[in-house]
Amino acid sequence: MIRARKPQDDSELVRLIRSELIPLSATARPLDARMIRELPHRFRWGTTYVATRTKQGPPVAFVHFLAAGDELLVDMLATHSGHRGLGLGTLLMAYAEAYGSSNGCRFSRLYVDASNARAQRFYGKLGYGCIRYIPDWHVFELAKPIQPFPQSAPISGARQEQEMFPAER
Repeated sequence: MIRARKPQDDSELVRLIRSELIPLSATARPLDARMIRELPHRFRWGTTYVATRTKQGPPVAFVHFLAAGDELLVDMLATHSGHRGLGLGTLLMAYAEAYGSSNGCRFSRLYVDASNARAQRFYGKLGYGCIRYIPDWHVFELAKPIQPFPQSAPISGARQEQEMFPAER
C-alpha cells in the first residue's frame, strides 16, 4: 500500500536512511548525530510517500521529493533490503512523478552517489540520464522530462498489492 507519510513514520524512515542510504553515501556518516537529528525536520519540506505492507504497518520503502516551479527534485528513495525487487521503488517514483506532473513540473532531477551502481542502473531504467558529475559531493546529477499528467487516467503499471507482498508460506 502506498500512502502519505505520517509523523509517526519518521523513526522508521530514519532507520531506513541509516541502514539503506547512509552506508552508500560518500559524504554522510552513520554516526553524524547532527544530520540524523535533522532528518525528521527534512521531511517537513516537500512530500513523502511510504510503502507499507498493511494500512497501519510501518514503512518498508519511501520517496521524499519537492515540486518547485517546473522541477521535481527527488530528495531520497529507499527500500528495505528485504523488500527489494517487488517494484516498490518503481511505484514510489511513479507516484512522485505523477505528483510533480499534476503540479506543473516538466522535468525531474535527483542526485545519486557515484559509488551506488545499483541506483544508477535503477534510475537509468526509469529514463533518467546523467547531466553531470559533482566531484565535491561524489554524486551524479540525473534528470528526465516528465510527461504531462492526464487528468482522467490513473497511474498505470502498478502491481496489485497482493503481488507486491505475496502471502508468506
